[in-house]
Parts: sequence; C-alpha cells; structure tokens
Amino acid sequence: MSETIQAEEQFTIESIPEPENIEEVIYSLMVNPNLSTINYFNDFSEHNISPDAIGDSDTDETGLFDLDNNGTKMAMSTHALHHHLESDPQKATEILISRAVRNMLCYGATPSVVSAFLYHIDFADPNGYLLASGAKKGLENAAQKFNLKISDRKIRFDHFSKHGPVPPTIIVSMLSQVNPGASLTTHSFKNKGNHIFMIGRMVDDINSSEYLEFYHGISESPLPAFSIEDELKIQQCLKKLHEEALIESASPIGKGGLFFTLLRAAIPNELGFDITTSAETRIDSFLFGEAMGRILVGVNPNDEEKFVDAMSEMNVPFFTLGHVTKGEIRIDDESLGFIDKMSAGV
Repeated sequence: MSETIQAEEQFTIESIPEPENIEEVIYSLMVNPNLSTINYFNDFSEHNISPDAIGDSDTDETGLFDLDNNGTKMAMSTHALHHHLESDPQKATEILISRAVRNMLCYGATPSVVSAFLYHIDFADPNGYLLASGAKKGLENAAQKFNLKISDRKIRFDHFSKHGPVPPTIIVSMLSQVNPGASLTTHSFKNKGNHIFMIGRMVDDINSSEYLEFYHGISESPLPAFSIEDELKIQQCLKKLHEEALIESASPIGKGGLFFTLLRAAIPNELGFDITTSAETRIDSFLFGEAMGRILVGVNPNDEEKFVDAMSEMNVPFFTLGHVTKGEIRIDDESLGFIDKMSAGV
C-alpha cells in the first residue's frame, strides 16, 4: 500500500502532455467499458442488450418508487468505490457520499438516509483498522455536513489465503424523499436550443479519471479535487434552482468528465450539443477531468436571465458552455458528427 501512496503523491498533471487531437481521445475512450452508454441505460433483462434501446431510461443512476397512495415517492441510489480508497479513506468516503447527495439533488429529491458497508478489510493487516477508522470519520463528517441520518454501517473483515487480497471496497446506499406533486428534473436534455451551463469551479485536475487511467495507462494518482464546503454551496444552489424552476435538466459531472456527462444527457432524446471550452483550463482537464462539485444543467432560453441573476446572487461559480443541438456534436466550432455516431455499436 505504501508503494501505491508514494506513486500517487509523485503524480503531477504537468507530466501528462496536453492532447492535440481531442477527437482521437474521445473515440479511444468510447471503447472503455466503464464509459459505455450501455452501463447507463439498461435494466436487468434475460434478453441481449440492443444499442437501439439505449435511450429508454431517463433516470440515469437513480431508482424511483411509490411510498404510499398519496403521491409520496422515494428515490434510491447505490454507489461504490474501491480504487484509491486506501490512500485517504476519509476523503474517499466523503467524496462517495457527496457524489450520492449531488446525484439526488440534481434529480430534485431530498436526501435523508445513508448506509455504508466497508468490505474486504484484511484483519491481519494493521492498515485495515486505519482504513476502517478513516472511512468511519468520513461517513460521520459527511452525514453531519449534509444533515443525513446513518441507518446502518458495517465492516466486513476477511482472511485472504490462496486467491490473494481483494481491494477494500466501500458501498453507500442513499434514500431520498420526493414530496407529492414535486416536479422531478432528469439528466437528459429536453429541447434543441436550450442553453447549457456548468455549475462549480473549473480546475486543472485529471486525478483518478477514466481519461488518465484508460487513455494514459496511469492507475496511481491522487483522489480528484474535492471540497466538502464547496459541495454544501452547490447543494444550496441546486435547491434554489429547483424551487424557482430555472433548470430543465441537471446531472453531476461524473465518470468520463464533462464530455461523457454531456453525452449521457444527449442520448435519451437523440439531441446533441455545441460547446466552447475555456482558454484558462487544459482542454483534457476541461473535457475529461472528474473533479468533484460540478453540475451540468440545461436552461430554457426564456429563463436564462433569471438563471444568471440567481447564480450571481448566490455567488456560485458557473460557466456558459453552449447550447443543445438537434443532434450534432460540436466542440470549439469543430464538428464530431452526430449523436447516433456516438452510441451505435456500444
């Protein structure tokens, strides 16, 4: 474990050359199984998954079910983390819970309960107890910050023999309430011409990203940029935007970074996007970095002025990305083709 931590500490973004051909990077990442659109838009089925049915789901990673006959609903999501957990278990646990809360708030649900299970802790390794202690601190701190009740927490200590150790893994499940009559906001873009914004800070950070691990082959890097205080500001911001009905779609920037979050938002309604990157940020970090505390939102043009005023009043960083297209994908005035080209055959 010490060798892994040392390798992570030695990594710097400056050691990675900024790519000259973004289209080549995108299509290289498209074959990464972790970023396949099939992983985001399918249900359990005994039938083979067809790319033609990829856009059938509009709930991304959140399940929704009726709680009673009065219209009260509950939303549930489950998230797991194993890679990088050993280097900073407290921060890793806070990141995982923050990600779950951010996902729920994008949807318009109110997170209330979290459970956490820590698996594959080697009871013969003294570091296992340090990992468990760090994860416990992360769980309790995040729950206190986000006003969550902890319903359950368990640690499974294992003895590893012939098959060798299994990476420690933490799994969190979150329940959220959806009040009767509440309007839910899904991740998918709704209409051509809607404006696209990114809420949150832009940072040069590609740590622990699919881009860094899959494209560059570097698996040991620090956890992504994260501030639990910034997460709180983003949460309050989302609540107000929902209350004032100023956003038509919302999704956390997750696996694959901004580009693949845009792609997952575009696929369900076969729409596209035309965006402009920031000259102040590395283009690979801008498109593929997985720093925490960022939200992708779609705004009706009629609400744009109110949205900008609300964001300025809350003093939360945001960036104008571009707009939703009929199906074409454009970055910095360069066309990458159409949305069907991005999803066919995955």
